[in-house]
Amino acid sequence: MSQTAPQAAHPAPAPATPAAPATQADPASVDTPALLNRWQLIGMSVAIVFGILSALVQLLGWQADGRAAADTEQLVRVQEIQSSLLRADALATNAFLVGGLENADQRADYDVAIETVLTGITAAADAQPADRAVLEKLAVAVNDYATAVAQARDYNRLGYPVGAEYLSGASTTLRDALDGIPTLEALAQANTDRAEGSMNGQHPFWLLLIGVLALAALVLLNQQLARQFRRRINKGIAIAAVILLAVTLVGVVGAWIRDASNDNLRDGDLALAIDQADARTAANDAKANESLALIKRGSGARFVADWETSAGDVEASLRRDTGDQWNAYVAAYREIRELDEGGDWDAARDKATTDGADGSSEPLDSFDTVSEQIVKTASATVVDDLESGQEIALGVSVLSLLLGVVAAVFVARGIGERRKEFS
Repeated sequence: MSQTAPQAAHPAPAPATPAAPATQADPASVDTPALLNRWQLIGMSVAIVFGILSALVQLLGWQADGRAAADTEQLVRVQEIQSSLLRADALATNAFLVGGLENADQRADYDVAIETVLTGITAAADAQPADRAVLEKLAVAVNDYATAVAQARDYNRLGYPVGAEYLSGASTTLRDALDGIPTLEALAQANTDRAEGSMNGQHPFWLLLIGVLALAALVLLNQQLARQFRRRINKGIAIAAVILLAVTLVGVVGAWIRDASNDNLRDGDLALAIDQADARTAANDAKANESLALIKRGSGARFVADWETSAGDVEASLRRDTGDQWNAYVAAYREIRELDEGGDWDAARDKATTDGADGSSEPLDSFDTVSEQIVKTASATVVDDLESGQEIALGVSVLSLLLGVVAAVFVARGIGERRKEFS
């Protein structure tokens, strides 16, 4: 009886292993040390670059305020030169209305005005190299004018009519497009533009943008660490972000306050100083034209027209406490014109040259004095405000840089904790 060979036994198949659920990548599955080094470099670079850029923008704002203060002081110098030069011309022409030896006090005032002009030109040339070449040419023009006035005086003392021609020629040259007043007007405008441009040197928007970009970079870095190590917040990066946020807020608020203050200065005291200086200059020009019209004895229609132009400039720029003095001068001038045009030249001359309150010189002198004080006070306010807090602004700039470095240290420490966990 045959037996059937038994079949070879087959091992039972092993039960299937269920698939593991999808999870975050295991830190050991990637080159974690290299990744951490890269993230640390990125985070520290963000913090340091933030500190450098924030400090740089704040430093530029600090420098801009310093330039604005210097430009305002230069503007005041130029306007003082312009006003004093026309003041000297007004005194010189008024003195010619009286034959022979001129009034000693008036001559002394003229000499002071010319000295103020020449001293001012030297100071302005030293203070602003950009103006130096023009001011040197102006100094030559002023010396030529003073020489012509001196020659005119000599002829006037001798009773020669040619003295009046020398004087009117000197005054005309002073106002010529190549000399004197037009040059000063161009310089005043250039320094006004510089001062106002420097006042726009605060940049709160750029500080805000730098801060937002840096914070966004740290947030993204924190998210990358959270995915890799399953920690929602990295303590070091969080502290660094708080530091960057604080620096950004302080910088933006400070720059915004400074920018608003500069806007107020530009539209307030700086505008007042500029306008009143313009009014003072135009008023002295008007006084000179008043005298020149009388010197011409019936042929001074051009100077009468020039007076009206100068008076219009005064009215356009008139500010604050000078209205009464100017109105008193205008009333006296109108009477002078009525007397001159009515044929009473001597009475017109007397009213133009008297030191009494019923003449035209006293209210004009009062207007000039008050205007000068307004300009000095307003410009000093601008300079003091721009220079105030300069040390604080510079300190905040340096502090921003240092805090950027501190933030970088905290980034390194935060990522260092993850490096310890991995090892």
